[in-house]
Amino acid sequence: MSKILAFLTVTVTLFCSVELLPHSYYQSSKHHGFQSEPQFTEKYFSQILDHFNFNSMGNGTFSQRYLITDKYWKKGHGPIFFYTGNEGSIWEFALNSGFITELASQQGALVIFAEHRYYGKSLPFGKDSFNIPQISLLTVEQALADYAVMITELKQQLAATHCPVIVFGGSYGGMLSVYMRLKYPNVVAGALAASAPILSTAGMGDSRQFFRDVTADFESVDPECRDAVRGAFHQLKELAERQDYSRIQSEFSLCKPPSSAQDIHQLNGLLRNAFTLMAMLDYPYSTHFMGNMPANPVKVACKTMLSGPDLLTNLRNTAGIVYNATGLLSCFDLYNLYLECADPTGCGLGFDSLAWDYQACTEIDLCYESNNVTDMFPPMAFTERDREVYCSKRWAVVPRPEWLKTQFWGDALSTASNIIFSNGDLDPWANGGVRKSLSSSLIAVNISGGAHHLDLRGSNDADPVSVISARKTEADLIAQWVKMERTKLRHLKSP
Repeated sequence: MSKILAFLTVTVTLFCSVELLPHSYYQSSKHHGFQSEPQFTEKYFSQILDHFNFNSMGNGTFSQRYLITDKYWKKGHGPIFFYTGNEGSIWEFALNSGFITELASQQGALVIFAEHRYYGKSLPFGKDSFNIPQISLLTVEQALADYAVMITELKQQLAATHCPVIVFGGSYGGMLSVYMRLKYPNVVAGALAASAPILSTAGMGDSRQFFRDVTADFESVDPECRDAVRGAFHQLKELAERQDYSRIQSEFSLCKPPSSAQDIHQLNGLLRNAFTLMAMLDYPYSTHFMGNMPANPVKVACKTMLSGPDLLTNLRNTAGIVYNATGLLSCFDLYNLYLECADPTGCGLGFDSLAWDYQACTEIDLCYESNNVTDMFPPMAFTERDREVYCSKRWAVVPRPEWLKTQFWGDALSTASNIIFSNGDLDPWANGGVRKSLSSSLIAVNISGGAHHLDLRGSNDADPVSVISARKTEADLIAQWVKMERTKLRHLKSP
């Protein structure tokens, strides 16, 4: 999911040549829609290290980063829109969630984007944060408590104690927004959870669903695209079985020739991850979120896959849409461009990938597989047993597959309230979330032609009508919740 994810484009100085994609694939389109540019101020909050143990860390604290803008705020009265940061630098999310500031301008809200502990610059133990046992304080529960404490204290500091709080989040951040409403309804009045796979990450669902849905995105553009991808992977498999490693290096412009079955497994993972990212980020305009993507990258990928008879060349160039977006790489480094981890959809790169890997080894269940039957990818299993073996070796932990379901209700959400579950039908994460409304205040918003949390992005002239309608629905519901909470708070103030 990381994304989500923090996918980085890596430039490596190498010696073999890569046939570059046409330059037009790398050009950015001008953003023509509404574009608010609030001047976020970067600040740090003194946060408790361990909310649940009074002995181990005492009253120890760390500096948690957050971004804030009061550009639109009706001071002391307007609501607070609080983004529950997820697995990456908080700036990445703030700069790609323009809907929140657009809505703030309409509803007079204060906007805060809070960074998740162990990501970006919010490292509780600095460079030692990813050592054992220091990393043990990286849990969903600690992150939620961080947000609850931050909201409560900032409201005091800003004389905003009677300002209703609405939480927003996308992907894992959307999961956190749901959990905030479940665990801290005294702190937050409602939640917009965009592309939040709260069911599949709790181990509830079909392990084949994710890569089946990635495949469906490409199949919907052209069934021949799916067949070409499957055919290319089959040709790669045949070369690997013959151990024709020099041919594989040449066909895929690898920096070094593969030399083992593990290298081929890594290559398959790198290639599958490229299709995953294009499916997730299949926006109708070019973006610079989790790397650089052209407009409609799934269509671009299918055009590339069907550009000629050489399927291996086509597969290499299709992966280049993701890994060589700048056109600067001269070859692909298998182990620097993609890291295998406890999340088969990708952990990203850098320190953020370590944090997400740990979370996928403890609470977040991401046992997804490809099988080449329900999807177009090579068979790559990742069972609960595989997860247990990997996580025990990597982090000395044993995952708890049922914990999220127990702790955060699973699908037994009927007694909750004031949560929007939005999903786009192009997003492979969508079917891991809530797709049907559960009550009059647990609302599913399904976005035809929408990719991963498209509704959180700022308005754009290329937006489909479906996302414009979805944002209107979300805005109206949030305004209602703010009004209800304000009425409740007024009654509580009355003698």
